[in-house]
Amino acid sequence: MSDQIIRVLIVDDHMIVRQGLHLVFETEDRIDIVGEAADGEIAVRLASELKPDVILMDLQMPNKDGLTAIQEIRATQPDIAILILTTYNEDEIMVQGLQAGAKGFLLKDTSRADLMHAIQAAARGETLLKPDVMDKLLRFQQQKKTVSPEKGILSERELGILKEVASGATNKQIALKLGISDRTVKAHLTNTYNKFGVDSRAAAIARAAKEGLL
Repeated sequence: MSDQIIRVLIVDDHMIVRQGLHLVFETEDRIDIVGEAADGEIAVRLASELKPDVILMDLQMPNKDGLTAIQEIRATQPDIAILILTTYNEDEIMVQGLQAGAKGFLLKDTSRADLMHAIQAAARGETLLKPDVMDKLLRFQQQKKTVSPEKGILSERELGILKEVASGATNKQIALKLGISDRTVKAHLTNTYNKFGVDSRAAAIARAAKEGLL
């Protein structure tokens, strides 16, 4: 994907934000803005029609909020990577967004370089959780412990791998560190997803943090 054009859909109810993102990307040959939406309802429709590689999604919007839009898009277009781009630096919203299936969480004051890195990583199918985001997830977990003995039980190996994922390690790095194959790492992650009822690394991390497992 690094040598290909990344097709991006911008979703934000503020025109000035959408225009600003256009200016950011207009000199980037690797980015093609294929459309924009002012609310979640339009975003869901355009995601289906345009099939972008990456969606930059605001959370607080009229008609249909970003969290609902993420859930609906993930249900019908699971291959589209969604990055939350918001002004709201709130732990609970962050966890909810990642649980809904977003690949990462960026504030609107993020640097151009970080934004480009996040879009490229998302387009490659990677989950982007920066250290400050992980810190927030862990703080949220300390504030709201909802784990129960029967709920979301992971094996020692599954939990160990998930902790490595949360630290930012790739499957190959985890396999090398633990002396197992990439396929085994993927199998353990698949088991974790099934136990948690999620379908992405970010959602699994968010769920584990929420339940106090990290």
